[in-house]
Amino acid sequence: ERSLNQQQLNMARCVFGLVTFTVLLLVIGVMSDEASDKTKQLLDAHKELALLINKTNSNPIMIRLAWHDSGNFDKDSKAGFPKAGGATGSIRFSPEIDHGANAGLKNALALLAPIKEKFPLVSYADLFQMASAVAVEIAGGPRIPMKYGRVDAGGPNDCPQEGNLPDAEAGPDGNYGGDGGTVSTKDKTPEGHLRKVFYRMGLNDKEIVALSGAHTLGRAKKDRSGLGAESTKFTDGTHIARGDGKEGVGATGGSAWTEKWLKFDNSYFTTIPDKAADPELLKLSTDRVLFEDPGFKLYAQKYKDSQEAFFADYAAAHAKLSELGSKFDPPEGIVIDENTCTSNIKAASA
Repeated sequence: ERSLNQQQLNMARCVFGLVTFTVLLLVIGVMSDEASDKTKQLLDAHKELALLINKTNSNPIMIRLAWHDSGNFDKDSKAGFPKAGGATGSIRFSPEIDHGANAGLKNALALLAPIKEKFPLVSYADLFQMASAVAVEIAGGPRIPMKYGRVDAGGPNDCPQEGNLPDAEAGPDGNYGGDGGTVSTKDKTPEGHLRKVFYRMGLNDKEIVALSGAHTLGRAKKDRSGLGAESTKFTDGTHIARGDGKEGVGATGGSAWTEKWLKFDNSYFTTIPDKAADPELLKLSTDRVLFEDPGFKLYAQKYKDSQEAFFADYAAAHAKLSELGSKFDPPEGIVIDENTCTSNIKAASA
């Protein structure tokens, strides 16, 4: 009888082990299918973004949306994910989308809404950062070494406080920045202000200058930043702003930093120090200081002299910015196929 009970116990253990193993295989299979589905949706979203951005000339606003989502990150915050800020998708919520620095970005959210609805497995945080990387590349810029799988902030309570993004010019009190963010960014000088903002994120002088080069795309508009002209000969709709020579500028108006403000190249760095540059091109205090401050000038001059060097440093800085404060699932992130991405860009640009 004792032997029979032992046999039954052993049999039960075998059955339990087999069931557990089977369940485990099923769970792994489901997880594998979900990962495969997410990767496919990421690739499909990439294709849709390339088509959308090329058609609407929305490169600048897509970059701005992604940067403003990630650029409020505070590396020293004890709040943790997602309250410490960063690329969490929180910018889609009020009050963050209504912060003064984010004026006009609801237009970008509206453009992206159909793509998000079509590919629900792609997080908002991933979608915003992917749109930014696509916007750079389809305008002729470098491939950004991106990874995906960002987890979204869950609601308005996850929004970081206002005041962490940089100012381009001093306010009425003569100060750049203020005391409203997680740490004070107030400074009497543009270089001091830029360093307080970007050092808080964990970025350095080289990355500050490289990222500033993205102003080769886009314009400043009075109804958004309060800066720039109502319109110039480069932004009134009569000028070819794209690098491929095609017409179309999106909405007209504002002041551009470069003549071809829908082409990603190093012309920002060749234009800013050029005293003979057209006076209708924009040169703000935070632009000029890149060639005045010794720590910044080292890199600004380098990028003026070599577009290849600029592209290499820009791609690395952009990728770093896109991951600030992010939580990834899986933890190592998801890298999508480069050949497919290249095909998507080429097809959309044709």
